[in-house]
Formats: sequence, C-alpha cells, structure tokens
Amino acid sequence: MPVMPDSWIREMAQTKGMIEPFTDRLERQGVISYGLSSYGYDARVASEFKIFTNVDSAVVDPKHFSDQSFVERDTDVCVIPPNSFALARTVEYFRIPRDTLVICLGKSTYARCGIIVNVTPLEPEWEGHVTLEFSNTTPLPARIYANEGACQFIFLRGEPECDVSYRDRAGKYQGQRGVTLPRL
Repeated sequence: MPVMPDSWIREMAQTKGMIEPFTDRLERQGVISYGLSSYGYDARVASEFKIFTNVDSAVVDPKHFSDQSFVERDTDVCVIPPNSFALARTVEYFRIPRDTLVICLGKSTYARCGIIVNVTPLEPEWEGHVTLEFSNTTPLPARIYANEGACQFIFLRGEPECDVSYRDRAGKYQGQRGVTLPRL
C-alpha cells in the first residue's frame, strides 16, 4: 500500500476533482501552512465552528446527540475553552478514489500548543467536507484560525481495489456538507 506523492495528488485533484478547491503548492507566508506537500495535502479549516459547552448541563451521547451540547460560531478565530472541544470542517471538498484510503494527521503547529486534531480515515469512494475534531488539552483557552492549515491528509493506494466501497454500502456520512454531527 504505497503512499502517493505530490504528482499523483496534483493529477487526481486537477483531472478527477479529488480536492476542491485545490492549492497546488504549500502556502506558508504568515499563515499556518496549507496546500500540496511532498506526500500529502494540508487542508484548511473553514470558519464554521461548533464549540462544546456545558451551560445547559447536556450529556454528550453519540446515539442521541443534542445540539444543546455546543454553541455555533462563524468566525475567523475560534477560541476553544480550556479542556474543551470544537467541531469544524475543511474548506476543501474531497472525492476519494475507489483504490485509495486517506489517513489524517494534525499539524505540528497546533500539536505543539496542546491542540489535537482528530479525523477518522476517509474510505474508498467517500466524498464530502471533512468534519474536523479539535481538542484543547490545555488549561488555557486556545485559538483555531479559519482558512489556514489544520491537518495533513496522506493518500494510500490499495492493491487490489476493494470489493465494497463506502459509496457501495451507502455510508451515512456520504456527501456531507458543512459541519456534520454524529449520526446513528
């Protein structure tokens, strides 16, 4: 299962719409970097945030998720309270090829500040905006900058091609747009 290089990512983005919008090089001047890198793609976080709060004493339950668990903000800078959590989404819309699995890792700039970015793998033939999970593990408020780099996607080509893709099994997060909450 080889890791795919910048040339393959560029070709798939430009000819197959795998990443839209697509930034053909790593943008770094004055921002947390984003765009095409040697063996991955650094995606940006959009300005839509759902910040978890306990104002209404809500319980987080993945089987019965309540929107009282968070407050919504559309902002250029999201402040996550100490030891808290926020959901966001990528600026980019992804269309994953049938023979590809995508793994996501957080940016070191955020990790060095105690901010963890979590994303589950992008499965073969999944498409949508990627919902990003930001955890502030520090005892201090933490900032997340919209329209700047948040995480890096690594593309792994599988051989042979899978028998059943995410699209084939009608996955519940297929085609998601915006910040998508848990579904059962």
